[in-house]
Amino acid sequence: MKASASRGGDSATVVLSQKVRRGREGDYRRWQDRMTELARGFAGFGGTEVYPPAEGVEGEWVVIFRFERVDQLTAWLNSPERERMLEEGRPLFEGPPVQEVLAGEPPEQNAVTAVISHRVTPGREAQFVRWQAKLQKAQEKLPGYVGSELFRPVPGVQENWVSLLRFDTREHLENWLTSEARRKLLDEGRGAYASYDVRRIGSAFGGWFRFGRDTGGAGVPPNWKQAMSVLLGLYPTVMVLGLTVGRVLQAAGVADYLALFVSNVLSVSILTWVVMPLINRVLGFWLVPRGAAPARTHVLGALAVALGYAALLALFGWTAGRP
Repeated sequence: MKASASRGGDSATVVLSQKVRRGREGDYRRWQDRMTELARGFAGFGGTEVYPPAEGVEGEWVVIFRFERVDQLTAWLNSPERERMLEEGRPLFEGPPVQEVLAGEPPEQNAVTAVISHRVTPGREAQFVRWQAKLQKAQEKLPGYVGSELFRPVPGVQENWVSLLRFDTREHLENWLTSEARRKLLDEGRGAYASYDVRRIGSAFGGWFRFGRDTGGAGVPPNWKQAMSVLLGLYPTVMVLGLTVGRVLQAAGVADYLALFVSNVLSVSILTWVVMPLINRVLGFWLVPRGAAPARTHVLGALAVALGYAALLALFGWTAGRP
C-alpha cells in the first residue's frame, strides 16, 4: 500500500457519492452531463467517470472528477457556477453529496474499488497509519486482491484520510468487507478513528479499457462510450466466428451447446487481446481525450463509431446474401 501526501503540484481527484431519488435517474443523468461540461471549461480538467449504483445500493451514484492540480480542482469545487448547478440539482437528491478529495497519482480503474473514508482522531495519526499497515498485511493475502492506496488529508480541502481498496471482482471485495477478520481489525483500530464510510465503485468493461498516463489522467471512459466501443468490436468478431468456426463445428456435428461455448471462448479471447486493444488505439482521442476536449470531439467520435456500425451491417448483409 502506498501513501499519498498532499503537495501543491499533485494531481487531484474528487470522489462524489450521491443518492438519487427514485424515478429521477434520467433527470440526474442529464444534469450530470451538464455538470461535466461545466467542469471541462475549467483549467486543469483531466476527465470524469460516472458509475451507476452498485448492486444492493439503491440510488447511490459515484462520480469522479480529475484535475491536474489541487488548486485547480478547488477552484472548480468552490466556483459560483458549480454552486448554481448544485442548487439546481438539489431536488434530484435525497441529501447532500459525500465528497472525498484525493491528492496524488490516481490508481488505474481496472478493478472493483472501495473508497473508504476515515475521520481520524486528532493526535492519533501515527496509530492510524500503523493500523492501516496491519489491515494491508491481511488484505494482500486474499484472493483477487489488486492493490490499495492511502491518501492523507488535503489541508483546507479534505480533512479525512481516504483509502482506495481494489479487488478483481465484486464478490472478492464483498467477501473481505463483510468478513469476520476485517470486523475484528476494525474493532482493534477504533481508538485511531472516530468514524468511517465505505462506498463501492465498479465498471462493467474496465478490463477492456487500459490507458497510460499519456492520456492526461482521464481514466476509464464513460459507460456509454465503453458500450459503443465493445459493440463495435463484438459484432464483427461474433459474425466472423459464426461464418468460419461456427460452420466448421456445425459440419462436424458438434452439439449446439458445446459449439456455443467454444465460440464464446474464442470471441472473448479475441476481443480482449486483439480487437479491444486496437479499438483503444484508434479511438483513444475520443474514449479518453486529453484535458478539456471540445464537444465536437465527443460528437465526431460517436459519429465515427456509428458509421462503423453501418459499414459492418452493410458488409455482413452483403455476405449473408451471397450463395
